[in-house]
Amino acid sequence: MLDKILDVGHTRSTTGAIWFYVLSLTLLVGISTTLVHFLGLVGVVDGGGSFFVGSEIYTIIGSLFVLTVSGLILTSRKLTSDIFSVLLTVVAVYLAYETSVILGLIPVALLTTIKK
Repeated sequence: MLDKILDVGHTRSTTGAIWFYVLSLTLLVGISTTLVHFLGLVGVVDGGGSFFVGSEIYTIIGSLFVLTVSGLILTSRKLTSDIFSVLLTVVAVYLAYETSVILGLIPVALLTTIKK
């Protein structure tokens, strides 16, 4: 069941998109927290704060995650020539960087409901 939720090429219903959003957000929190912890141990970043407090490094990691997942959805479904899908990706990255990754993943979840 987990592999079906994470499959970016699968077209989802509204319920499936909500589960994709929740699972993606959970994965992002775990990945970014672990990454910042290890980067802090090495001395690359000043570790500090938590994911929900939002520091610069978490914003960058979250924006890259949103861009990567959106790009995977676009390429796996061959939607790179669809202007609406590309604009949804741009809006998602903008929201992830300027406001919060929590808001930035909403257009990504919406992108999973678009058919080819």
